[in-house]
Amino acid sequence: MTPPDRDKAVSAPPSHRKIIHIDMDAFYASVEQRDDPALRGKPVAVGGSRERGVVAAASYEARKFGVRSAMPSVTAKRQCPDLIFVKPRFEVYKAISRQIREIFAEHTPIIEPLSLDEAYLDVTENLQGIPLARDIALQIRAKIKAETGLNASAGISYNKFLAKLASDHRKPNGQYVISPEMGPGFVEALPVGKFHGIGPATTAKMNALGIQTGLDLRNQPLAFLHDTFGKSGDYYYWISRGVDERPVRANRIRKSVGAENTFFTDLTALDAMIAELGQLIDKVWHHCESTGNRGRTVTLKVKFSDFEIITRSRSVPVAVSNRGDLERLAIGLLASEMPVPKPVRLLGVSLSSLQTEADGEPQLNLPI
Repeated sequence: MTPPDRDKAVSAPPSHRKIIHIDMDAFYASVEQRDDPALRGKPVAVGGSRERGVVAAASYEARKFGVRSAMPSVTAKRQCPDLIFVKPRFEVYKAISRQIREIFAEHTPIIEPLSLDEAYLDVTENLQGIPLARDIALQIRAKIKAETGLNASAGISYNKFLAKLASDHRKPNGQYVISPEMGPGFVEALPVGKFHGIGPATTAKMNALGIQTGLDLRNQPLAFLHDTFGKSGDYYYWISRGVDERPVRANRIRKSVGAENTFFTDLTALDAMIAELGQLIDKVWHHCESTGNRGRTVTLKVKFSDFEIITRSRSVPVAVSNRGDLERLAIGLLASEMPVPKPVRLLGVSLSSLQTEADGEPQLNLPI
């Protein structure tokens, strides 16, 4: 993000765009409950129940027990013994997602999908001439409900950051408006861990520095934030003031997706590293399935006990089409480094050169 001119007063009003963030409520699980009445009102997890399975989505009944997406299935079952696992039906979810995006397109061509169940819409100038973004969101949510039987939540504001926060504020099946007058005050009372774009590691680092809330963040000098958090410091400085000039980008495609983990005990054995790698591959593939993205380049990241980092990559002619192929490529990269010269403290896996399945390019299927 290019921040506003630093010579201008930080209280200068942001441009008054009209941004809606639409987020389907427990999308995959809600589809399964819609299609199978026996699941309604019960704790449901979409994903694999096997030992290395991962929860792709959880119903609100399951969330009451702390079950959440990307959680290992064994942990989810431990927290909710009555949890019902349902196999994902991604083709069904994709078809419904296309149906929902057609509803979006009735109001604006400026649509930035984040995943199958989430998108930003710029309705500053909308196709139906509806003056209030609030009313556009109501109309979209009502039509989604009428055509799919599913609930959506919406956040409405003058920028993407606040629209995202607003959609979380009244979930499920609600909407909330953060006006330009409300923006800075809304942000200052919020814990930094609730900020979109600030993950658990950065939250912990901020908390250790005494930065607990948006107000604490706003009180930090720009130079300090830049020195402490690098280029992200500029972003944190401005969002703590309710300022976010990022445009809604139609047909946005992420360039890469990855996951990594630092181990409690350094590893040296291949079997132990493969077991850890499996959990990272699950997370990467969960993202690919939820967004419809596929990639051609697999990269392995290894950090040793002395903090030396190496990366190894392999690119294939066409996109990786399933989790098994991703796993074989990643394990192949790891195996080629064995035996490791020193203990390993971190492994990471990423997939890049991303494309959407809608691009229609052939996909890789490696021989078993």
